[in-house]
Amino acid sequence: MARPAPFPRAIANCLALLGLALAVALGSPGAAAAAEDVHRSPDDFLTAAFGGKAPRPGVLWIRGAMRGDIREILGHPYPGIRVRYWRRGTRTAWILEEIGKYKPITAGFVVDRRRIQQVEVLIYRESHGWEVRYPFFTDQFKDIRLTRSHGLSRDIDGISGATLSVSALTRLATLALYFAARVDTVR
Repeated sequence: MARPAPFPRAIANCLALLGLALAVALGSPGAAAAAEDVHRSPDDFLTAAFGGKAPRPGVLWIRGAMRGDIREILGHPYPGIRVRYWRRGTRTAWILEEIGKYKPITAGFVVDRRRIQQVEVLIYRESHGWEVRYPFFTDQFKDIRLTRSHGLSRDIDGISGATLSVSALTRLATLALYFAARVDTVR
């Protein structure tokens, strides 16, 4: 039996290497999903939230009944035993994270007199659902407050294809209001 000529194998190897080089150069879908999209640094968010210079951070310890309330809001336990916040007068700022589909979404919340004043997606790490970072979505949270049953005072409209990101930000907004209420009662 005659052996096949080496020429076709060499072409196949070259094509495989070319394909690999293109995949690396153009980025694979997995690489896009892992990328961080930083819209604003947490420091810049805090500086803007307080009109120039952010106050020193405070710490809210998660204890007792708070754990159950937080589990109800998030659908899972809070990953830490404390959360940092910034306060000047009645205004507090919170930088919180929640998983969208696979990766955490980092968002900043400004709460004043137990109402949300501002929501901003700071770092988005998911490959889908990035529309939640735009004002047409985040502006829905303005003036929302927390109900007695730990819900939001009005519904948030979803975005087709961003259901998990919308849900994550809604949970975080609820959590920011819950935390702000705890800080107000400790004051």
